[in-house]
Amino acid sequence: WALYDFANSVYPAVITTAVFSVYYAQTIVGNGEGLGDLYWTSVIWVSVLFVAFTSPLLGSIADLAGVRKKMMFLYTVLCVVSVALFTTLEPGMILWGFFLAVLANIGFEGALVYYNAYLPDIAPPEKQGFVSGLGYGVGYAGSIIGLLIALPLVTRGLYDLTWLSVAVFFAIGSIPAFLYLPKDSPGERTVTQAAIEGIKGFRKLVAEVVQLQELRRFLTAFFFYINGVLTVIVCASLFAAGELGFTPQELIYLFLVTQVSALLGAFALAKPTDIWGPKRVISLTLILWTSIVISTYFIYTKPMFFMVTVLAGIGLGAVQAASRSLMASLIPEGKEAEMFGFYAFCGKSSAVLGPFMFGVISYGWNRRLAVLAIGLFFLLGFILLQRVKDTKSPG
Repeated sequence: WALYDFANSVYPAVITTAVFSVYYAQTIVGNGEGLGDLYWTSVIWVSVLFVAFTSPLLGSIADLAGVRKKMMFLYTVLCVVSVALFTTLEPGMILWGFFLAVLANIGFEGALVYYNAYLPDIAPPEKQGFVSGLGYGVGYAGSIIGLLIALPLVTRGLYDLTWLSVAVFFAIGSIPAFLYLPKDSPGERTVTQAAIEGIKGFRKLVAEVVQLQELRRFLTAFFFYINGVLTVIVCASLFAAGELGFTPQELIYLFLVTQVSALLGAFALAKPTDIWGPKRVISLTLILWTSIVISTYFIYTKPMFFMVTVLAGIGLGAVQAASRSLMASLIPEGKEAEMFGFYAFCGKSSAVLGPFMFGVISYGWNRRLAVLAIGLFFLLGFILLQRVKDTKSPG
Protein backbone atom coordinates (compact mmCIF):
# COMPACT_ATOMS: atom_id res chain seq x y z
CA TRP A 1 0.00 0.00 0.00
CA ALA A 2 2.71 2.49 0.97
CA LEU A 3 4.75 1.59 -2.12
CA TYR A 4 1.94 2.88 -4.34
CA ASP A 5 2.36 6.24 -2.62
CA PHE A 6 6.10 5.92 -3.31
CA ALA A 7 5.35 5.39 -7.01
CA ASN A 8 2.64 7.96 -7.63
CA SER A 9 4.34 10.79 -5.72
CA VAL A 10 6.73 11.35 -8.61
CA TYR A 11 3.76 12.79 -10.53
CA PRO A 12 2.87 15.73 -8.23
CA ALA A 13 6.56 16.39 -7.52
CA VAL A 14 7.70 16.67 -11.15
CA ILE A 15 4.50 17.37 -13.09
CA THR A 16 2.09 19.50 -11.05
CA THR A 17 4.65 21.19 -8.81
CA ALA A 18 8.28 21.59 -9.86
CA VAL A 19 8.72 21.18 -13.63
CA PHE A 20 5.78 20.65 -15.98
CA SER A 21 3.54 23.33 -14.42
CA VAL A 22 6.14 26.03 -15.17
CA TYR A 23 7.10 24.44 -18.51
CA TYR A 24 3.46 24.50 -19.65
CA ALA A 25 2.84 28.05 -18.38
CA GLN A 26 6.04 29.60 -19.72
CA THR A 27 7.04 27.47 -22.74
CA ILE A 28 3.82 25.98 -24.12
CA VAL A 29 1.52 28.93 -23.37
CA GLY A 30 3.89 31.85 -22.74
CA ASN A 31 3.27 33.52 -19.41
CA GLY A 32 2.90 37.13 -20.45
CA GLU A 33 0.77 39.05 -17.93
CA GLY A 34 -0.02 35.82 -16.05
CA LEU A 35 -1.77 34.09 -18.97
CA GLY A 36 0.18 30.87 -18.39
CA ASP A 37 -0.82 30.96 -14.71
CA LEU A 38 -4.45 31.19 -15.75
CA TYR A 39 -4.20 28.24 -18.15
CA TRP A 40 -2.33 26.02 -15.68
CA THR A 41 -4.67 26.70 -12.79
CA SER A 42 -7.54 25.95 -15.19
CA VAL A 43 -5.98 22.53 -15.87
CA ILE A 44 -6.14 21.86 -12.15
CA TRP A 45 -9.67 23.02 -11.42
CA VAL A 46 -11.17 21.37 -14.52
CA SER A 47 -9.59 18.00 -13.69
CA VAL A 48 -10.41 18.06 -9.99
CA LEU A 49 -13.97 19.15 -10.77
CA PHE A 50 -14.37 16.00 -12.85
CA VAL A 51 -12.95 13.81 -10.08
CA ALA A 52 -15.04 15.58 -7.46
CA PHE A 53 -18.34 14.87 -9.17
CA THR A 54 -17.55 11.33 -10.30
CA SER A 55 -15.75 9.96 -7.23
CA PRO A 56 -18.87 9.32 -5.09
CA LEU A 57 -20.47 7.38 -7.97
CA LEU A 58 -17.31 5.45 -8.76
CA GLY A 59 -16.73 4.79 -5.07
CA SER A 60 -20.18 3.24 -4.89
CA ILE A 61 -19.38 1.09 -7.93
CA ALA A 62 -16.18 -0.06 -6.24
CA ASP A 63 -18.09 -1.09 -3.10
CA LEU A 64 -21.07 -2.79 -4.75
CA ALA A 65 -19.43 -4.36 -7.80
CA GLY A 66 -16.18 -5.32 -6.10
CA VAL A 67 -13.92 -3.55 -8.61
CA ARG A 68 -11.86 -1.27 -6.33
CA LYS A 69 -8.48 -2.52 -7.53
CA LYS A 70 -9.57 -2.56 -11.18
CA MET A 71 -10.71 1.07 -11.00
CA MET A 72 -7.47 2.07 -9.29
CA PHE A 73 -5.55 0.32 -12.07
CA LEU A 74 -7.49 2.04 -14.88
CA TYR A 75 -6.95 5.50 -13.41
CA THR A 76 -3.25 4.75 -12.94
CA VAL A 77 -2.92 3.72 -16.59
CA LEU A 78 -4.70 6.91 -17.68
CA CYS A 79 -2.19 9.04 -15.77
CA VAL A 80 0.87 7.12 -16.97
CA VAL A 81 -0.14 7.15 -20.65
CA SER A 82 -1.11 10.83 -20.60
CA VAL A 83 2.23 11.85 -19.06
CA ALA A 84 4.08 9.76 -21.66
CA LEU A 85 2.18 11.69 -24.37
CA PHE A 86 3.60 14.97 -23.05
CA THR A 87 6.50 14.10 -25.37
CA THR A 88 4.29 15.17 -28.30
CA LEU A 89 4.03 18.76 -27.03
CA GLU A 90 5.72 21.72 -28.66
CA PRO A 91 5.55 25.48 -27.87
CA GLY A 92 2.17 26.91 -28.83
CA MET A 93 0.26 23.58 -28.53
CA ILE A 94 -1.84 25.06 -25.74
CA LEU A 95 -5.07 23.08 -26.15
CA TRP A 96 -3.39 19.69 -26.75
CA GLY A 97 -1.23 20.28 -23.69
CA PHE A 98 -4.29 21.37 -21.72
CA PHE A 99 -6.17 18.20 -22.73
CA LEU A 100 -3.31 15.84 -21.85
CA ALA A 101 -2.63 17.58 -18.54
CA VAL A 102 -6.30 17.36 -17.57
CA LEU A 103 -6.38 13.62 -18.39
CA ALA A 104 -3.17 13.00 -16.45
CA ASN A 105 -4.46 14.78 -13.38
CA ILE A 106 -7.81 12.98 -13.55
CA GLY A 107 -5.90 9.69 -13.61
CA PHE A 108 -3.73 10.63 -10.65
CA GLU A 109 -6.51 12.08 -8.49
CA GLY A 110 -9.05 9.39 -9.40
CA ALA A 111 -6.75 6.54 -8.37
CA LEU A 112 -6.28 8.13 -4.94
CA VAL A 113 -9.97 7.59 -4.14
CA TYR A 114 -9.47 3.83 -4.20
CA TYR A 115 -6.00 3.95 -2.70
CA ASN A 116 -7.27 5.85 0.36
CA ALA A 117 -10.16 3.42 0.75
CA TYR A 118 -7.70 0.58 1.49
CA LEU A 119 -6.55 2.22 4.75
CA PRO A 120 -9.30 0.78 7.01
CA ASP A 121 -8.76 -2.65 5.41
CA ILE A 122 -5.03 -2.88 6.10
CA ALA A 123 -4.70 -1.15 9.50
CA PRO A 124 -6.69 -1.34 12.78
CA PRO A 125 -8.10 1.97 14.08
CA GLU A 126 -5.33 2.45 16.66
CA LYS A 127 -2.66 2.15 13.94
CA GLN A 128 -4.27 4.15 11.14
CA GLY A 129 -2.49 7.40 12.03
CA PHE A 130 0.88 5.67 11.87
CA VAL A 131 0.11 3.78 8.65
CA SER A 132 -1.32 6.90 6.98
CA GLY A 133 1.80 8.85 7.95
CA LEU A 134 3.95 5.98 6.69
CA GLY A 135 2.26 6.19 3.30
CA TYR A 136 2.90 9.91 3.02
CA GLY A 137 6.46 9.55 4.33
CA VAL A 138 7.32 6.84 1.80
CA GLY A 139 5.57 8.94 -0.82
CA TYR A 140 7.82 11.90 -0.18
CA ALA A 141 10.81 9.58 -0.50
CA GLY A 142 9.48 8.71 -3.96
CA SER A 143 9.14 12.40 -4.76
CA ILE A 144 12.75 13.01 -3.79
CA ILE A 145 14.02 10.19 -6.01
CA GLY A 146 11.82 11.39 -8.89
CA LEU A 147 13.17 14.94 -8.60
CA LEU A 148 16.75 13.66 -8.47
CA ILE A 149 16.12 11.70 -11.67
CA ALA A 150 14.59 14.79 -13.31
CA LEU A 151 17.34 17.21 -12.26
CA PRO A 152 20.08 16.20 -14.76
CA LEU A 153 17.48 15.83 -17.52
CA VAL A 154 16.03 19.31 -16.97
CA THR A 155 19.52 20.79 -16.65
CA ARG A 156 20.30 19.48 -20.14
CA GLY A 157 16.93 20.59 -21.51
CA LEU A 158 15.78 16.98 -22.06
CA TYR A 159 12.16 17.58 -21.12
CA ASP A 160 10.73 14.69 -23.17
CA LEU A 161 12.95 12.26 -21.26
CA THR A 162 11.79 13.93 -18.04
CA TRP A 163 8.13 13.15 -18.82
CA LEU A 164 9.02 9.58 -19.83
CA SER A 165 10.99 9.06 -16.60
CA VAL A 166 7.91 10.05 -14.60
CA ALA A 167 5.68 7.66 -16.55
CA VAL A 168 8.09 4.74 -16.18
CA PHE A 169 8.74 5.42 -12.48
CA PHE A 170 4.99 5.52 -11.74
CA ALA A 171 4.21 2.43 -13.82
CA ILE A 172 6.95 0.20 -12.42
CA GLY A 173 6.66 1.44 -8.85
CA SER A 174 2.92 0.73 -8.67
CA ILE A 175 3.28 -2.96 -9.60
CA PRO A 176 3.68 -4.23 -5.98
CA ALA A 177 0.39 -2.58 -4.97
CA PHE A 178 -1.54 -4.26 -7.77
CA LEU A 179 0.09 -7.62 -7.03
CA TYR A 180 -0.25 -7.69 -3.24
CA LEU A 181 -3.07 -5.42 -2.06
CA PRO A 182 -6.22 -7.37 -1.06
CA LYS A 183 -8.08 -8.74 -4.04
CA ASP A 184 -11.45 -7.34 -5.01
CA SER A 185 -14.25 -9.04 -3.11
CA PRO A 186 -17.07 -10.64 -5.10
CA GLY A 187 -19.51 -7.87 -5.93
CA GLU A 188 -23.15 -7.80 -4.93
CA ARG A 189 -24.02 -6.13 -8.25
CA THR A 190 -22.76 -5.91 -11.80
CA VAL A 191 -20.91 -2.72 -12.71
CA THR A 192 -23.98 -1.43 -14.58
CA GLN A 193 -26.30 -2.22 -11.68
CA ALA A 194 -23.83 -0.65 -9.26
CA ALA A 195 -23.66 2.50 -11.39
CA ILE A 196 -27.44 2.86 -11.48
CA GLU A 197 -27.68 2.21 -7.76
CA GLY A 198 -24.80 4.62 -7.15
CA ILE A 199 -26.62 7.44 -8.95
CA LYS A 200 -29.77 6.77 -6.96
CA GLY A 201 -27.79 6.39 -3.76
CA PHE A 202 -25.79 9.61 -3.95
CA ARG A 203 -28.61 11.63 -2.44
CA LYS A 204 -28.92 9.00 0.26
CA LEU A 205 -25.16 9.20 0.87
CA VAL A 206 -25.33 12.97 1.27
CA ALA A 207 -28.21 12.57 3.73
CA GLU A 208 -26.21 9.96 5.65
CA VAL A 209 -23.18 12.25 5.88
CA VAL A 210 -25.42 15.09 7.08
CA GLN A 211 -26.81 12.86 9.84
CA LEU A 212 -23.31 11.88 11.04
CA GLN A 213 -22.59 15.06 12.95
CA GLU A 214 -18.85 14.67 13.52
CA LEU A 215 -18.21 13.50 9.97
CA ARG A 216 -20.25 16.41 8.62
CA ARG A 217 -18.35 18.91 10.73
CA PHE A 218 -14.98 17.47 9.77
CA LEU A 219 -15.75 17.45 6.05
CA THR A 220 -16.92 21.07 6.23
CA ALA A 221 -13.62 22.12 7.79
CA PHE A 222 -11.68 19.85 5.43
CA PHE A 223 -13.40 21.45 2.44
CA PHE A 224 -11.78 24.79 3.26
CA TYR A 225 -8.35 23.95 4.62
CA ILE A 226 -7.49 21.27 2.05
CA ASN A 227 -8.37 23.82 -0.63
CA GLY A 228 -5.53 25.95 0.71
CA VAL A 229 -3.13 23.00 0.81
CA LEU A 230 -3.88 21.89 -2.74
CA THR A 231 -3.67 25.44 -4.09
CA VAL A 232 -0.24 25.95 -2.54
CA ILE A 233 0.98 22.65 -4.01
CA VAL A 234 0.00 23.52 -7.57
CA CYS A 235 0.75 27.26 -7.51
CA ALA A 236 3.97 27.55 -5.47
CA SER A 237 6.18 27.03 -8.50
CA LEU A 238 4.28 29.69 -10.46
CA PHE A 239 4.99 32.19 -7.69
CA ALA A 240 8.63 31.15 -7.34
CA ALA A 241 9.33 31.33 -11.09
CA GLY A 242 7.19 34.32 -11.97
CA GLU A 243 7.73 36.49 -8.87
CA LEU A 244 11.21 35.52 -7.65
CA GLY A 245 12.85 34.39 -10.90
CA PHE A 246 13.60 30.76 -10.00
CA THR A 247 15.12 28.77 -12.87
CA PRO A 248 13.89 25.21 -13.64
CA GLN A 249 16.94 23.75 -11.90
CA GLU A 250 16.42 25.98 -8.85
CA LEU A 251 12.78 24.90 -8.70
CA ILE A 252 13.84 21.26 -8.51
CA TYR A 253 16.27 22.03 -5.69
CA LEU A 254 13.54 24.05 -3.97
CA PHE A 255 11.06 21.20 -4.03
CA LEU A 256 13.69 18.65 -3.14
CA VAL A 257 14.12 20.58 0.09
CA THR A 258 10.35 20.68 0.51
CA GLN A 259 9.98 16.93 -0.04
CA VAL A 260 12.68 16.15 2.52
CA SER A 261 11.00 18.33 5.14
CA ALA A 262 7.60 16.87 4.23
CA LEU A 263 8.96 13.35 4.61
CA LEU A 264 10.40 14.21 8.03
CA GLY A 265 7.16 15.90 9.04
CA ALA A 266 5.01 12.94 7.98
CA PHE A 267 7.20 10.45 9.87
CA ALA A 268 7.74 12.69 12.92
CA LEU A 269 4.03 13.32 13.42
CA ALA A 270 2.76 9.84 12.49
CA LYS A 271 2.99 8.46 16.03
CA PRO A 272 1.86 11.73 17.70
CA THR A 273 -1.23 11.56 15.47
CA ASP A 274 -2.23 8.38 17.30
CA ILE A 275 -1.18 9.74 20.72
CA TRP A 276 -2.52 13.30 20.54
CA GLY A 277 -5.30 12.62 18.06
CA PRO A 278 -5.35 13.77 14.42
CA LYS A 279 -7.44 16.87 15.18
CA ARG A 280 -4.68 18.41 17.29
CA VAL A 281 -2.06 17.66 14.66
CA ILE A 282 -4.21 19.20 11.92
CA SER A 283 -4.86 22.30 14.04
CA LEU A 284 -1.15 22.86 14.64
CA THR A 285 -0.33 22.53 10.95
CA LEU A 286 -3.09 24.96 9.97
CA ILE A 287 -1.64 27.58 12.32
CA LEU A 288 1.74 26.96 10.68
CA TRP A 289 0.32 27.25 7.15
CA THR A 290 -1.54 30.47 7.92
CA SER A 291 1.69 32.03 9.18
CA ILE A 292 3.56 30.81 6.10
CA VAL A 293 1.27 32.34 3.47
CA ILE A 294 1.23 35.68 5.32
CA SER A 295 5.05 35.64 5.46
CA THR A 296 5.29 34.77 1.75
CA TYR A 297 3.49 37.99 0.83
CA PHE A 298 6.50 39.93 2.16
CA ILE A 299 9.26 37.72 0.69
CA TYR A 300 11.38 39.12 -2.16
CA THR A 301 14.51 36.96 -2.01
CA LYS A 302 15.18 33.35 -2.96
CA PRO A 303 16.94 32.36 0.32
CA MET A 304 13.95 33.52 2.38
CA PHE A 305 11.58 31.57 0.15
CA PHE A 306 13.76 28.48 0.60
CA MET A 307 13.43 28.84 4.37
CA VAL A 308 9.66 29.16 4.17
CA THR A 309 9.33 26.06 2.00
CA VAL A 310 11.14 23.97 4.62
CA LEU A 311 8.50 24.94 7.20
CA ALA A 312 5.73 24.42 4.66
CA GLY A 313 6.95 20.92 3.91
CA ILE A 314 6.77 19.89 7.57
CA GLY A 315 3.10 20.85 7.66
CA LEU A 316 2.36 19.41 4.23
CA GLY A 317 2.98 15.77 5.06
CA ALA A 318 1.42 16.01 8.51
CA VAL A 319 -1.85 17.69 7.58
CA GLN A 320 -2.67 15.24 4.78
CA ALA A 321 -1.79 12.13 6.76
CA ALA A 322 -3.68 13.28 9.87
CA SER A 323 -6.72 14.24 7.78
CA ARG A 324 -6.86 10.79 6.21
CA SER A 325 -6.56 9.22 9.67
CA LEU A 326 -9.34 11.36 11.15
CA MET A 327 -11.58 10.60 8.18
CA ALA A 328 -11.00 6.85 8.54
CA SER A 329 -11.98 6.98 12.21
CA LEU A 330 -15.33 8.61 11.39
CA ILE A 331 -16.47 6.23 8.61
CA PRO A 332 -19.14 3.58 9.38
CA GLU A 333 -17.89 0.04 8.77
CA GLY A 334 -18.48 -1.26 5.26
CA LYS A 335 -18.70 2.22 3.73
CA GLU A 336 -14.98 2.81 3.19
CA ALA A 337 -14.75 3.28 -0.59
CA GLU A 338 -18.07 5.10 -0.76
CA MET A 339 -17.21 7.49 2.06
CA PHE A 340 -13.66 8.05 0.82
CA GLY A 341 -15.28 8.85 -2.52
CA PHE A 342 -17.28 11.54 -0.75
CA TYR A 343 -14.07 12.62 1.04
CA ALA A 344 -12.49 13.06 -2.38
CA PHE A 345 -15.61 14.92 -3.54
CA CYS A 346 -15.23 17.44 -0.70
CA GLY A 347 -11.49 17.82 -1.21
CA LYS A 348 -11.51 18.02 -4.97
CA SER A 349 -14.60 20.20 -5.28
CA SER A 350 -12.98 22.64 -2.86
CA ALA A 351 -9.78 22.53 -4.93
CA VAL A 352 -11.70 24.06 -7.82
CA LEU A 353 -12.09 27.32 -5.91
CA GLY A 354 -8.46 27.85 -4.81
CA PRO A 355 -6.63 27.44 -8.15
CA PHE A 356 -9.41 29.35 -9.94
CA MET A 357 -9.08 32.20 -7.46
CA PHE A 358 -5.27 32.17 -7.67
CA GLY A 359 -5.35 32.25 -11.48
CA VAL A 360 -7.87 35.10 -11.66
CA ILE A 361 -6.14 37.23 -9.00
CA SER A 362 -2.71 36.55 -10.52
CA TYR A 363 -3.92 37.47 -14.02
CA GLY A 364 -6.05 40.45 -12.94
CA TRP A 365 -3.88 41.87 -10.14
CA ASN A 366 -0.71 40.12 -8.94
CA ARG A 367 0.61 36.86 -7.48
CA ARG A 368 1.29 38.28 -4.03
CA LEU A 369 -2.36 39.10 -3.45
CA ALA A 370 -3.22 35.65 -4.80
CA VAL A 371 -0.94 33.99 -2.21
CA LEU A 372 -2.33 36.10 0.63
CA ALA A 373 -5.88 35.10 -0.29
CA ILE A 374 -5.00 31.44 0.24
CA GLY A 375 -4.51 32.14 3.96
CA LEU A 376 -8.26 32.70 4.32
CA PHE A 377 -8.88 29.02 3.57
CA PHE A 378 -6.48 27.88 6.30
CA LEU A 379 -7.94 30.27 8.85
CA LEU A 380 -11.55 29.31 8.15
CA GLY A 381 -10.68 25.60 8.13
CA PHE A 382 -8.99 25.94 11.52
CA ILE A 383 -12.02 27.66 13.05
CA LEU A 384 -14.47 25.06 11.72
CA LEU A 385 -12.25 22.14 12.77
CA GLN A 386 -12.53 23.13 16.43
CA ARG A 387 -16.18 21.98 16.41
CA VAL A 388 -15.16 18.39 15.59
CA LYS A 389 -14.97 15.84 18.42
CA ASP A 390 -11.92 13.67 17.82
CA THR A 391 -12.73 10.17 19.08
CA LYS A 392 -9.05 9.23 18.73
CA SER A 393 -7.85 12.02 21.01
CA PRO A 394 -6.92 11.04 24.56
CA GLY A 395 -8.24 14.32 25.89
